Amino acid sequence: MNIWRPQQHIQVKALGLVWRNGLLLASEIYLDDGTATGVRPLGGRLEFGETWRDALVREFKEELGVVVEVTGKPLVLENIYTHQGVVGHEVTFVSDLVFPEDAHAGLDSIEYFEDNGERCVARWYDVEQLDCGDLELYPKGLKAQLQAREKSKLP
Repeated sequence: MNIWRPQQHIQVKALGLVWRNGLLLASEIYLDDGTATGVRPLGGRLEFGETWRDALVREFKEELGVVVEVTGKPLVLENIYTHQGVVGHEVTFVSDLVFPEDAHAGLDSIEYFEDNGERCVARWYDVEQLDCGDLELYPKGLKAQLQAREKSKLP
């Protein structure tokens, strides 16, 4: 396991919301001791000159080998956080994706590798069970945004 610390400049990221049977695909975030502290939707940093939409498609192709379609307008979250005593700052575009139905079908977890070779695991999570004590949903505030979005869809 690699020890990760936030970079000391503002990061711009794009994260994709992939849903299957009401569950969200999210990657585990670990503390230095290997304890999972939370999860976040998959995605990554924007490269210079790249739109958030293009970055999201690229990240899913690189990490999971799937071609996704970005749908709708993004939620935009600014996140100033502390991880292992180091402050990080990011602006994140979060959007729903159309994920190929046959991609990773039947799997409860998906193993993939980051650019640096780090092994990562993504699983399907019930968002309502996150931020309730054990695992947090990152970026902070995403759960509230998703809940507000669901409430606005009600008649």
